[in-house]
Amino acid sequence: MDDRGGHDGGSFVAVRRISQGLDRSNTCHTTDEAVAGSTAWLGRSLSCVCVQRKEGDSRPSFDLTPAEEDCLQRLQNRLDIAYDGSIPEHQEALRALWKAAFPEEELSDLISEQWKEMGWQGKDPSTDFRGGGFISLENLLYFARNFQKSFQDLLRKQEGDRAMWEYPFAVAGVNITFMLIQMLDLESVKPRSFVGATFLKFLSENESAFDLLYCITFKLMDHQWLAMHASYMDFNAVMKSTRRQLERELLQDDVTRLEQLPSYGLLTR
Repeated sequence: MDDRGGHDGGSFVAVRRISQGLDRSNTCHTTDEAVAGSTAWLGRSLSCVCVQRKEGDSRPSFDLTPAEEDCLQRLQNRLDIAYDGSIPEHQEALRALWKAAFPEEELSDLISEQWKEMGWQGKDPSTDFRGGGFISLENLLYFARNFQKSFQDLLRKQEGDRAMWEYPFAVAGVNITFMLIQMLDLESVKPRSFVGATFLKFLSENESAFDLLYCITFKLMDHQWLAMHASYMDFNAVMKSTRRQLERELLQDDVTRLEQLPSYGLLTR
C-alpha cells in the first residue's frame, strides 16, 4: 500500500466563505494571512482525523464467503493504486473531475491555480492524493457523475447556514476516502469488526458499494457539519461524529443494502 499512514502528519486548509457559491473574480491564494474572497486559504495546521491502528490490536476476524473474498481483493487492488500524473488514464480522470465540477470553465492545465477553487491545497492536486491514492479521485468522480446535485451543493456550499471559514471540498473528500478505508478495515485479509463484515456483504452484491458509501458519507459529513454549526477547527470532531453515525446505520438490523441507510436519503441526483 502507499504511505497513507503519513497523512496524519499532513495538513488541512480551510476556505473563508464570503458569499454563496464560488467567486472566480477574486482568486487570492495566500496561505499566511486572511484575504477577501471565497477561495482564500487559511493556515496549514489541521491534520487528517483518521486514527492509526495500534500495535497488538487483537480484534476478531470474520470468515468470508468466496464471493466476498473476490470482491474484497478487487477493492484492495484499487486501494493499492497510487495516483501517478504520468499515466494517461489518471490524467483523463483528473480532467473529467474538473469538467464535472466546472462544466462552464475550461481547465488551463493539469497543474493550475484553478484547482484551488475546488478545495485542493495547491495548484497540483496530485500532492493531496497521497493520503487516499487514485481511488480518492475515483470516489470524487463517481460522486460528481451519479449525484450531481449533491456534489454541486457541497462544492459550492449552497445549503444551510455556513461558517465564515469552511472545510475545503476536495481535501475533505480525500479525508473521507481515508476514513472509510480505516473504518471498514479494508487493508486486512479479513474484516475485524462487525461494520467491516457487514460492508463486505453489501460489496458482494454491488461492486460500486465503496463508491456509493463514499457519497453517502460525504453528504452525511456536511449534514453533521451544519448541525454542529462547525467551522474549520471543528473538522476532526465532525469527522468522528460522522463515523459514529455511519457505523450505527450500517449495523441496523433492517438495512440489507446501502440504499436503505437513513443517510442515503440526504443524497439528490
